[in-house]
Amino acid sequence: MTSKQVVYMNQGQGKTSYARNSGIQNAEQKRLKPMIEAAIADLSGSTSTSALLPTKMVVADLGCSSGPNAVALVSIAIDAIHIHCLQFLQPPPEVCVLLNDLPDNDFNTVVKSLVTLHQSNNEPIVATGIVPGSFYERLFTSGSLHLVCSSNSLHWLSKAPEDLTRNQIPAYDIDEHTRLERHPMVIEAYAQQFRKDFRSFLKFRAKELIPGGRMVVSLVGDFLSKEATCAIELPKKTPSETI
Repeated sequence: MTSKQVVYMNQGQGKTSYARNSGIQNAEQKRLKPMIEAAIADLSGSTSTSALLPTKMVVADLGCSSGPNAVALVSIAIDAIHIHCLQFLQPPPEVCVLLNDLPDNDFNTVVKSLVTLHQSNNEPIVATGIVPGSFYERLFTSGSLHLVCSSNSLHWLSKAPEDLTRNQIPAYDIDEHTRLERHPMVIEAYAQQFRKDFRSFLKFRAKELIPGGRMVVSLVGDFLSKEATCAIELPKKTPSETI
C-alpha cells in the first residue's frame, strides 16, 4: 500500500519556518477584517430591530497553518463580536474557536498561539479547539458553525490530478519543449481538480453552517486570460524581461 504524500508548512520558529516567513499571508488576512466585521453584523440580524448576536457562537478557521497567523482571523472575529456587543449593550456570547489544518501541521505552535485568546479577562468567554483533517471532507457536526474563515489555503488541492499521476506527467517538466507541449493539458487537469475540490468544500460547509451562517474566504487567483501562467515560470522570465 502506497503512503499518501502530504505537503505542509515548515514547522517551528526557525529562520525558514512558516511562522517567520508569512508576512504576505498576514497582509491578506488583514484585508479580510472589514468582511469579517460585516459577517458578524449580518449574524446579529442588524437589519432587524433586535441586532442581537446568538448567546453562543462557533467560529472556525480552515487551513489555519501555524505561527501568529493561526489566530489572526479568529482574533478579528472575537474583537468584532466584542465591539458589537458594546455598541448594542448586549451581554457577550460564549464563543468557541476551532482551528483546522492537516494532521501534520505544527499544532504545537498553534496551541501556544491559542493561549493569547485566553489571556484577557474581558468577555466574551472563549473556548478553543483543534480540528485536524482536510477541509475537503466533513469536519464539524451539522448546523454547528456560525462563521467560517479561510485565507491563503484553498489554492492547495486535495491531491494531484489523477490523469496526470496515472500517466506520470509532472506539473512542471524539466525539459522545456515537453513542458510547453503539455502545458494546456496540465493546466486543464489542475483546473478540473480545483473545481472538484471547491465543490466539495462548499457542499460540506453548507451542511456544517447554521441557517444564515456566514463564510469569509480568500484564495490566490489571477485575472481571467487566455494564457494561463505557471507560477514557477515567473522567476525564469523575470531576468530576461529586465535586461
